[in-house]
Amino acid sequence: MNAGSKNFVFSPENMVRAKAHMAKYPEGRQASAVLALLDLAQRQNGGWVSREAMAHIAELLDMAEIRVYEVATFYTMVNLQPVGKYLIQLCRTTPCWLCGSDDLRNVCKDVLGIGVGESTEDGMFTLIEVECLGACVNAPMAQINDDFYEDLSAARMKEILEMLRRGEQPPTGSQTGRQTSAPATGATTLTDAGNA
Repeated sequence: MNAGSKNFVFSPENMVRAKAHMAKYPEGRQASAVLALLDLAQRQNGGWVSREAMAHIAELLDMAEIRVYEVATFYTMVNLQPVGKYLIQLCRTTPCWLCGSDDLRNVCKDVLGIGVGESTEDGMFTLIEVECLGACVNAPMAQINDDFYEDLSAARMKEILEMLRRGEQPPTGSQTGRQTSAPATGATTLTDAGNA
């Protein structure tokens, strides 16, 4: 269905997925699948969950629409308004802030011509700020759609935005080549191959 459709229903493929999520819970407890179904609806609906999608989920799970709405409004990962093709979530928690998330935000504003909470006119990008994306040691970081970009600099963020605009997929993870969450200066223990 189109975003905002008055008659949102899961596609046949997503209905199979929805039923699989619902089957994970004992009879009478299918409402526990609400977050999984919200995620399915969001992916099908172009990155956001409409009220019609919430009503459909409530019907499937035999729960009041307000209960679905309560879950959808509680979790920041559920978008209640249309978003761009690329949803940029800048982490603003203390480690990222101390390591330069202000610079990342400024680059996004300059390159995309939008502020926080706004989308580009072409519908390509939406910029939001979020709290802790869970990679504090690799700060600053951003999540773009389902991908994490860590150890970012303003220059690298600009390159990533330009790559996305050209339809290219930037490499995910650490942008400095750091292995997982090892020290930024490199390994400090077990550096001898004989100790590995």
